Amino acid sequence: MASIMDLCTRKIVGFHMDEWMTKELVIQALDQAYHLQRPRGEVLHHSDRGSRYASREY
Repeated sequence: MASIMDLCTRKIVGFHMDEWMTKELVIQALDQAYHLQRPRGEVLHHSDRGSRYASREY
């Protein structure tokens, strides 16, 4: 499971679950959060920089 948390509200704003933790899984979680929240302006995203989050596609 990959989840995206809004650190201001501490709410989970996007997540995706699968059997394996892949770069596609974390991309889908980020896409879901972005499309559901529709942020205005710039967005700052922190991750643990694991291999999936450090991929070129991410």
